[in-house]
Amino acid sequence: MNHSSPGKTAAIIAEYNPFHNGHARHIVRTREATGAEAVVVIMSGNFVQRGDCAVADKYSRARMALLGGADLVIELPLPFACAGAETFSQGGVGLADALGCVDYLSFGMECGSTEELTAAANALSDAAVKPVLDRELAQGKNFAAARTQAIREVYGDRVADILCRPNNTLAVEYIRALHRLRSPMLPVGVTREGADHDSLDASGQFASATAIRKMLHEEDWKSVKNYLPAFCYDSLTQLWSDGKMPADLKICERAILSRLRGMTKEQLARLPDVSEGLENRVFDSVRTSSSLEELYASVKSKRYSHARIRRIILSAFLGVRSVHSERLPYIRILGMNARGRGLLSAMRPRLPLITTYRQTLDLPAEAQNVYRLECHADDLWALMTPRIQPCGADMTEKLMVM
Repeated sequence: MNHSSPGKTAAIIAEYNPFHNGHARHIVRTREATGAEAVVVIMSGNFVQRGDCAVADKYSRARMALLGGADLVIELPLPFACAGAETFSQGGVGLADALGCVDYLSFGMECGSTEELTAAANALSDAAVKPVLDRELAQGKNFAAARTQAIREVYGDRVADILCRPNNTLAVEYIRALHRLRSPMLPVGVTREGADHDSLDASGQFASATAIRKMLHEEDWKSVKNYLPAFCYDSLTQLWSDGKMPADLKICERAILSRLRGMTKEQLARLPDVSEGLENRVFDSVRTSSSLEELYASVKSKRYSHARIRRIILSAFLGVRSVHSERLPYIRILGMNARGRGLLSAMRPRLPLITTYRQTLDLPAEAQNVYRLECHADDLWALMTPRIQPCGADMTEKLMVM
């Protein structure tokens, strides 16, 4: 255990798109389960794992996280935030580990225990699973379905069923990342309460982020108020009044299609998650598709999931390449409170720590490239809001201290 910081510290990897009652409950449950005095949140920026833009800007979402119980908010760099579960997890867990002061990694789960998730994580690393996985992939199944079937054959239904739930799947990847890094952080699962992940049904005071985003896009403020802390509701209504929310990828639909139509097959092949000649399918489909939804549907097949296709298209538009996620570039602080400031001073980070634009100028060239990519992506996000926002927020926004 790492006790270099005063008191215990827990980390949570999240998107908070947007922050809602379930997220606030998770932070409370994390403190109860671990006895942690400080909670660090590693949060996606303006683009998220499902291959979409965040509904509200990252600075506003970081502020909501601090008001909701977090003490320090760190940005998960774009190439990891918009990646599949394994790379997303490797980035988030790697940042938490690199802080040098985190004792626990907390995450949501649908099953009953962290031990079951650990058993599933160990099963995925078993060499006996690979030949069965290869056989299933050869039959044309997508990776997630093939992997679950392989685990079912080798380990049985109970372990396989764990991998069929979205929070469990991500939790297993977090545990695997902890193992790969040989991190001293202890995994702590918090059982998800209320509505299922991505469900459009609400349960009591809880609704999924997917359902809440739908309400926001439909301007159903009466409904959405039931599922947000009051400070989130107030923040989001103000952003909406100012034309800064909700961001919508479809606003830039023509620009995205234009960008992809100008790319060669060789350029498409260098995108994350592109393999087995998938660049040919994207190249052909973008020439006949007249909308993003048509493009997704045209590229999608039994082997390639909708989420994977969305991430590939988004990466092409933003300029993300596979090389960008080979290693973590830095630790970027978005906001903190007094406890977070104390934690910051006690850190022994193993990556460059940045809080201002000026500090990015001293980063190694590879890390500067990722930062410039982040700035460019955020400038594109500023075109996706109801009222176009100015460029340069990443260079002018000051560190939030609450």
